[in-house]
Amino acid sequence: MSETPPREAAPPSLAALSLIAVIFINMLGFGIIVPLLQFYGQSFNAAPWQIALVFSAFSAGSFFGEPFWGRLSDRYGRKPILISTLCCTCLCYFALAFAPNVWAALAIRFLGGMFSGNGSVVQGYIADVTPPEGRTRTMSYMGSAWNIGLIVGPSVGGVFAKPGVGPIGFQIPMFIAAGLAATAALAILLFIRESRGRSTERQPSRWEATGEAVRHPVIGRLMLLTFLVGFAFTGIEGTFSLWSEAKFHWGPKEVGLCFAFIGITAAFTQTFVTGPLAERYGQGRMLAVGMGLTLVGQLLQPLSTHAAMVIALMCVTAIGQSVAWPNVSALVSETAPADRQGQFLGLNNATGALARVAGPFCASLAFTHISIDGPFYLGAIIVAPSIWLAVMAARRAAAWRIARVAQ
Repeated sequence: MSETPPREAAPPSLAALSLIAVIFINMLGFGIIVPLLQFYGQSFNAAPWQIALVFSAFSAGSFFGEPFWGRLSDRYGRKPILISTLCCTCLCYFALAFAPNVWAALAIRFLGGMFSGNGSVVQGYIADVTPPEGRTRTMSYMGSAWNIGLIVGPSVGGVFAKPGVGPIGFQIPMFIAAGLAATAALAILLFIRESRGRSTERQPSRWEATGEAVRHPVIGRLMLLTFLVGFAFTGIEGTFSLWSEAKFHWGPKEVGLCFAFIGITAAFTQTFVTGPLAERYGQGRMLAVGMGLTLVGQLLQPLSTHAAMVIALMCVTAIGQSVAWPNVSALVSETAPADRQGQFLGLNNATGALARVAGPFCASLAFTHISIDGPFYLGAIIVAPSIWLAVMAARRAAAWRIARVAQ
């Protein structure tokens, strides 16, 4: 693979690390709620398909929110958008605690997903205050904070939830999540400095920017990669409980333990491995390696014969994802126009949100109508072209860097 030599990376800036620490507080609240949603939906006597809609509504909201908030942050600054979206997220958690029925919960989750779709704003802030050669490391710290939140959060939610008393039994965890979002907003207000000035230039609409991104030689390929891999991985996540129950008679305890190992593996990889490897070998190479590890994990998983093998292969897949995704965000931020990084990062994140809606649905069809191993084979078929996309995106990014230096 042709790629320019990796540049010596500067250490992550204190501003970026401070923001990641603050955002972790909000991610902890997200981790508290997600594992409870199935039981929360059951407390309304909701049908399984209605519970699935409650899950999907969040990603559907993120699909609309990510490019919208990213675009606004390019124009008005990162800080006011982060504060306002976190405050609205707080209100959505609070409203969810008093939802009268499953349809109200679905609408609130959609709005919550839209306001929580501010990852592009955080990534834009990191891009503003971090030189290109250090972005993969810093983006990986953001991913690590996300995974740690998903590890710690469920235990907090499990302690305070009381499913036996109906929907009211979930109010305390939701109040805690609301309080964490409010705390994060207050911390940004008091301690985080703005990273960019207000712009008066016209920002292209979402659809204009989408066409521009699709035609971009690097970003277009990365967006397709984001969709394909997100589609495959979330499909496996969405059907893993069904697969493990059908094949090994696992229950919630075993599935939870497996996902705890996955989260710990991902957090460790993103904290200590992803950044140094990208800085040494280049973002493009490590992106391709991450796709390769993901493919290997998905191809071998149907051959699992015992619990240790299942967990090991799921961790291999998690390592592949953890190595790959920070490089995607770093490459998008580097090759996007400097004054529109938030918008392009938002479009890429929206592509991932769309994959999270479609992936579990298609994987469930494969599980039901093909075989219980169908989601893994479907995922492998979809991920395989992503290795080629990673190679091509890396080559185009290298050519883009050379052209920029020549100018």
